[in-house]
Amino acid sequence: MIDAYEEPGAPDTRGGGRYLWWLVRRQPGRAAAGSLLGCLSLVTPALVPYLLSRAIDDGLAPGDRAVLVGWAAAVLVAGALTAWLNIMRHRIMTRLRMDAHFRTVKVVVGQTVRLGASLPRQVAAGEVVTIGVGDVQTIAMSLTVVGPGVGAVVTYAVVAGLLLPVSPLLAAVVLLGVPVTGVLVGPLMGRLQDAETVYRERQGVLTARIGDLAGGLRVLGGLGGKERVGEAFRRDSRRLLAEGYRVGEVTSWIQSLGFGLPTLFLAVVTWPAARLVAQGDITVGELVSVYGFVAVLVVPVAYFLEFAHQISRGLVSARRVVGFLRLEPLEADGTHDAPAEPAVLHDPVSGVRVPPGRLTALACARPADAGAVVDRLGRYLPSEATWGGRRLDEIALPQVRRRILVADHEADLFAGTLREVVCGRSGPDGQDDAAIAAAVRTAAADDIVRGLPDGLDSRIDAQGRNLSGGQRQRVRLVRALLADPEVLLAVEPTSALDAHTEAAVAERLRAARAGRTTLVTSTSPLVLDRADLVHHLVDGKVAAVGTHRELLAREPGYRALVTRDAPPEPDTETGPEATPRPAPDGGPGPDAADGADVRAGAEEAVR
Repeated sequence: MIDAYEEPGAPDTRGGGRYLWWLVRRQPGRAAAGSLLGCLSLVTPALVPYLLSRAIDDGLAPGDRAVLVGWAAAVLVAGALTAWLNIMRHRIMTRLRMDAHFRTVKVVVGQTVRLGASLPRQVAAGEVVTIGVGDVQTIAMSLTVVGPGVGAVVTYAVVAGLLLPVSPLLAAVVLLGVPVTGVLVGPLMGRLQDAETVYRERQGVLTARIGDLAGGLRVLGGLGGKERVGEAFRRDSRRLLAEGYRVGEVTSWIQSLGFGLPTLFLAVVTWPAARLVAQGDITVGELVSVYGFVAVLVVPVAYFLEFAHQISRGLVSARRVVGFLRLEPLEADGTHDAPAEPAVLHDPVSGVRVPPGRLTALACARPADAGAVVDRLGRYLPSEATWGGRRLDEIALPQVRRRILVADHEADLFAGTLREVVCGRSGPDGQDDAAIAAAVRTAAADDIVRGLPDGLDSRIDAQGRNLSGGQRQRVRLVRALLADPEVLLAVEPTSALDAHTEAAVAERLRAARAGRTTLVTSTSPLVLDRADLVHHLVDGKVAAVGTHRELLAREPGYRALVTRDAPPEPDTETGPEATPRPAPDGGPGPDAADGADVRAGAEEAVR
């Protein structure tokens, strides 16, 4: 079985069938041994009817007890040998399956690491989960039929050869059984592949929806969107259930034919054999052997149909894995150096210009539009974005990653102590306590450290599951601040915080990043009021640029966006404190339950 530290090899991604064949070729000795044992374990029982016929004709009919005992002992030995061969075949096939399982896991995990941050931009999380949970197992199970499948074909040929001296007619009937079975079952295999493909796709969609629902349940509750999301989940579940019934219907027909056809075949062969005995063309012992041969064929035929069934399912899963393995990370073919001095970041698609050394904000009604701008400026999407007048994709990618950091508000948090989590790549030894304390204070995360039993040395679960939504967001911000990049692009860094904490973070972030290039996406007046420059995006394009107060005064669309359509009080300065805010950690604020516009936005997002 593959070693945990062994390289899995370069998979063949030219198709699902080629990928399965690659898995077989990676362990040729085991596949050959499994095929040999599969042949022997199925051929050996086929010899039993011959031994019985000899016991009847040579021992029982003449009354020769010694000969009868000898042939009976041979039958006993054949049975014991068959049991041992089946045990060994099962052990070999289990190792073959486990090797294919872990090898596929390793290539999928390796591809996930290779894609890096471009992974969520190319494939949904539900698709990756479905591949890791379902498709890997299906592929592994499909290889376990290598031994029995080869053995079934060989056994069929051996039985036909044993029947040929008895009766050419019966041998011909047996040989015709495989083509007839293929004609009956073949169309069902095509239907099964189609149904399995659709089922897997819908399973991926539903898995992604489960993840979204689990991650945003509290926010959905605050926005009044739980019912809408619940209805969408029920609708997708019903569709998946319907596809599951389709798969089950085809599978049940295949399995029914797997058991029914051999039985029918037994009756078809037994009838002419009995007539041959009545006519005196074959002996009673030969009749018993014919019946035994055909009865033995029930197992190989069932294996043959199981082989086709498992391979059909394995091909569907292998195609999905191959499709994932064909994804390519962002090209890293840039050769030029990054600007020697802080320079302007420019996105021609949206018109956003981020001046160096200043705090810039993007305000947009659709967070996805602002996120796309950040992805282009961070070089996570192919674009014509420039840095200091040179296209980002022409600059060496390691230099871009070292100097430009995209801090996503849903970035992964790995398990470890809080100190390890916030120190990130540099590790606990790469950051002194003073730097950590400064970053913690800037992110207003002091209460998190104080509230944990061991402070910075307290254990944090994977994805920060033992923290609230607002706490996770502040921990991510601490990590970004400790990285201390030349350019920080932060996506919604305060969206899950209460108004008081958000105001403190905005003010401290401005001070901590003074003189360094920082871009934040937000629609909160508390953040926007602290920015040196605000870009108002409409449909992904810059509609207006200015300070927060300038845009409030002259841009009705911007004012409606950041004040939630609340008109400013006459003769008073429109300050950030006038805007209703959600409760801490993304929960409902005092206006959340009655905000029809907020609920409408949530419903639109669900749709």
